[in-house]
Amino acid sequence: MARVLKGKEVADAICERLAKQCAELKEGGVNPTLCTFRVGEREDDIAYEKAAEKRAEKTGVTLRRVVLPAEVTQEEFDAEWKRVNEDPAIHGILLFAPLPKHLDMERARETMNPAKDVDGITLSSLAGVFTNTKTGFAPCTAEAVMELLRHYGIPVSGKKAAVIGRSLVIGRPVGQLLMHENATVVNCHTRTQDVPEITRQADILVCAAGQMHCVTEEYTNPAQTVIDVGIHWDEEKGALTGDVDFARVEPQVAAITPVPGGVGSVTSSVLMAHVIEAAGRD
Repeated sequence: MARVLKGKEVADAICERLAKQCAELKEGGVNPTLCTFRVGEREDDIAYEKAAEKRAEKTGVTLRRVVLPAEVTQEEFDAEWKRVNEDPAIHGILLFAPLPKHLDMERARETMNPAKDVDGITLSSLAGVFTNTKTGFAPCTAEAVMELLRHYGIPVSGKKAAVIGRSLVIGRPVGQLLMHENATVVNCHTRTQDVPEITRQADILVCAAGQMHCVTEEYTNPAQTVIDVGIHWDEEKGALTGDVDFARVEPQVAAITPVPGGVGSVTSSVLMAHVIEAAGRD
């Protein structure tokens, strides 16, 4: 039986620390404020928005919402986006992506105020991730992976890590964060040959492929820590599940995160940490 690395314990520890930091900022006249910016009614966006609301309440961060209809025009979107970016009372913006196809995501990314980019979507923030500097913030999910590893005392330095996925949202950023902690990292992707052969050699396996249950026991080894970043709706079971086939993998590895209740539980707490840090920089 593997050690199950639950996110709630990690998130609660982060929130306890953040509540003190937030209170200190408020005493100094700064009210850390996050704006969630959502277009349409996607279920996963709404679920994350609710999670952010709960974490904001626990930490003392003020939460504002912008919700636009899915059929909003580009001009209407741009006007609201500009207003939020220029509002001095807002310290962080969480833009839910992907946007509807008729809206220009690249324009939103390029015109976002980098100082308010608390989820690492701008090029300047991503540059900070790759250069290991304090320019902006890393994507929250990538940093949540690192928080889990730290909290549970999983060694990273000198270890072999394999990441399945190469997106700028999680795959490549988490690979860089692991490398900054002195892991030797391989990023696997759709053109990688014999992925199981590579991942079986890893001490840490991060699964961010975006494909339900694509990782089975053949990808793992008995001493491995498996971090599942994927989140999907399993129609057959009527429940959330991950990239990893948990029932098949859990008995075969040393440690594993569940879905739900793993990385996702930590992500919203990392988001609040970024907002509070951004507020402290003002």
